[in-house]
Amino acid sequence: MTITLFLLPAIVLFLMLVVAPMVVAAYSSLFRWNGFGGLPTDFIGLDNFTRLFSSEIFVQDMWHLVVLVALSIFVQLPFSLAVAMLLHQRMRGRAIYRMVFFAPYVLSEVITGVLFSLILSPGSGMANQVLSVFGWESEWLADPDTVLPSLFLVMTWKYFGFHMMIYLAGRQNIPDELVEAAQIDGATAWKTFRYVTLPLLGPTIRISVFLSVIYTIQLFDLVWILTGGGPSHASETMAVTMMDWGFKRSQVGYASAISVVMFVLSLVFALFYQRLVMRRDLEGATTSMGGRR
Repeated sequence: MTITLFLLPAIVLFLMLVVAPMVVAAYSSLFRWNGFGGLPTDFIGLDNFTRLFSSEIFVQDMWHLVVLVALSIFVQLPFSLAVAMLLHQRMRGRAIYRMVFFAPYVLSEVITGVLFSLILSPGSGMANQVLSVFGWESEWLADPDTVLPSLFLVMTWKYFGFHMMIYLAGRQNIPDELVEAAQIDGATAWKTFRYVTLPLLGPTIRISVFLSVIYTIQLFDLVWILTGGGPSHASETMAVTMMDWGFKRSQVGYASAISVVMFVLSLVFALFYQRLVMRRDLEGATTSMGGRR
């Protein structure tokens, strides 16, 4: 009874703020509804989902998701890992570098979006002013060919510090004796990293990849502030499309179908990733907890 009483406030909040909106979204996705006039009544079944997967814009959103996830995994995270390994070394001002690299993550997405919308302005933005010295300029966020790489550049600036700190924490949990033993045996710096440090960082890297993919699926704030999904839907994500159809065009049923797809994608990825990739990590954590008991 005591445990139940202590858990009850959290359970009530979770049901009201998480479970109830999910149920409402799933329910309204089966109706043609503008969000006004009480509960939806125009039942259309799965027509919203049929329309969704036949939409060129939504298919393009899925492609943008694949591109951003691939760039995050193969560019942003390795860069974060390299910086973390560098800042793990003894150097003067190491704490200051860590603070400076982590600082962008503390800023809100809105502040970051406004800041880079000024920096990457096609006309008089600071980026073009610097590049004009070398005789080169770019449209950045105004060109369909460059808007997605520009968006990823902003994402990397904002979030690489977060992943860097995760890798730093993981590296500090690796006993220095193992690295020293490899060096005594004649291993080069690269071989020590490849065969000692990197395998022991496996659980940390897997968590980092998981967080990065889940964030990218739900990406909204930066895109909405920087480009609004433009130009010509070239930077649009599923969340931006959902906002556009739900609040600008008052097609809440269709927008709810998008939210359901986002939820299913996140859930399926989380379940399969934990089952196939993080299985050993979870089993190790469970065994460790059992041993402590």
